[in-house]
This record gives sequence, structure tokens and C-alpha cells, in this order.
Amino acid sequence: MVFFKHFLFFCDGRGAEVWEIPTREINKILSTEMDVLRRSARKSRMERIKNEYVKEIIGVKGKPDVIDIIEQKRLQWYGHVKRMPEERIPKLFVDWIPRERRRRERPRKTWMEGVQAAMTTRNLEPDQWRNRQEWRLVSGRRRQL
Repeated sequence: MVFFKHFLFFCDGRGAEVWEIPTREINKILSTEMDVLRRSARKSRMERIKNEYVKEIIGVKGKPDVIDIIEQKRLQWYGHVKRMPEERIPKLFVDWIPRERRRRERPRKTWMEGVQAAMTTRNLEPDQWRNRQEWRLVSGRRRQL
């Protein structure tokens, strides 16, 4: 269990809230998280035990996964940047729209599109970030699937 907490800290404590994660990488992160849980529970995939049961054994069933934590941190950072004065560099970068076309190997989705998607899955309003205490409470909501 201690290892899992360190794994979560490593995933969300390394600035993952400021870059967009492609869907392919999200699937890899989620499968790695499940692999860590299975190894912690000493259950092999050969035993054909469902993921929900493994999470129940470890005691993390119903708790947010790594992607939920990263999205929560992303929304907290978004609210923090939006409350900054207009001349601050992070605020300028968030509002900046590049003029030229993106290169081929760049992610198709922008960071702001990821924030908007996280806001819609959590049923958040675009101007809710103005009240800091309320934003902190609502940005931590779980995704509505």
C-alpha cells in the first residue's frame, strides 16, 4: 500500500498537470497502475481475477485512479492561472493560440481542450474558477462517466 501511494505521488507530483496526455498514454498509465496493484496483491493475470476484486483486496476500490488525480491537479492549476494578473507569463501562455499549424508528431489535443473536457465530465461551469474555495471543492469531483 505504501508503494502505491508513492506511485501516485510520482505520477501526479512531476508536473503532469501542465501537459496533455494522449489517449494511448492514458491507457498505458492505467494498465501500469493495475499492474502495480496486481503485484501488490500478489495476484497474477493467469489467475483471471477481475480488476475490481484486486482493487478491493488492496483497499483502493472507489478511490480515484492516477488519471483522476492528474485531471484534478490540472483543473487546480487552470484555476490558479486564471486568477493570476494579466501580465504574468503562465497566464499569457494559457491564453496564447499559435498561428501556425502543429507538427506531425505533436499531440492532436491541446492542453486547453483537455481542461475543457475535464470540466464537462465534472459538470463545471467556465467561470467557476473565480471563487477559489468553491473551485477547489468542485475541481476535486470525480468524473461522471
